[in-house]
Amino acid sequence: MTTDIDEARDWQGNDIDCASCPHRDLLAVGRCELKKACVKDRYARRLERFFQQNRALADQYLAHPYFETRAVAAGYATVFLLPKVLGDSDETVRWSAARRLPKRYLLPLRNDPHREVRIRIASVLSDDDLRPMASDADYYVRQIVAKRASPGLLPLLVLDPDSGVRREVARRIGPEWLAQMAMDKDGDVRLEAARRMSPGRLLALLDDPDWRIRYEVASRVDTYELSRLLDDPDPLVRELVRSRTGFTGAPRSGPASPNTKPATEPSS
Repeated sequence: MTTDIDEARDWQGNDIDCASCPHRDLLAVGRCELKKACVKDRYARRLERFFQQNRALADQYLAHPYFETRAVAAGYATVFLLPKVLGDSDETVRWSAARRLPKRYLLPLRNDPHREVRIRIASVLSDDDLRPMASDADYYVRQIVAKRASPGLLPLLVLDPDSGVRREVARRIGPEWLAQMAMDKDGDVRLEAARRMSPGRLLALLDDPDWRIRYEVASRVDTYELSRLLDDPDPLVRELVRSRTGFTGAPRSGPASPNTKPATEPSS
């Protein structure tokens, strides 16, 4: 039984015929090989091997009808020919050309119609070049911006509609913004902010609805501030508070917590 990888077929599914190849002379000198390094093959890895050994031929294939051939050729072609490739109909080809060009050629691709290109562009730009991408329509592009931008640019993303973007912002933004991010509607965002806040500022989160944030508070504020958490609804928070304060008494009187089961009357 043969598989596709055992076959030598071109991009249209036809069997490859070395005899009709314009580069058949390369076969004799070991610079191409069927099923391994072939410019007619539909597999990118075989195309890559061919152009690695025959870089001078790459310019001829920048307009080939098969996008994989164009994309691989763009990785080896003369750099001066690549700007016109940035208008290729396929996003793989556009990125293959863009990654070899100076930054000024990348900037127009911040508005590329394909998200994969914009993601890759965002991953290599920095600071002010990233500013327009902070409002990109794709959440993952904005996440990349949040990871790469300088802290001074991150306030643009504090109110981003995607919680994943806001989490990344909370990890990196200047400390003066943490109090605002600690009020975020998403618990994961608040937690990231809480982890970076000073113990004094954490006091504002003593009554946070998320037990993870109350646990963070309980682990770092001064022990004399922990009395409000002695009867916390979450057992892990209560255990931490009692461990830090040395309190060993019974729970104090007060309204039953949501996680507390009512005591049962002893049977007579």
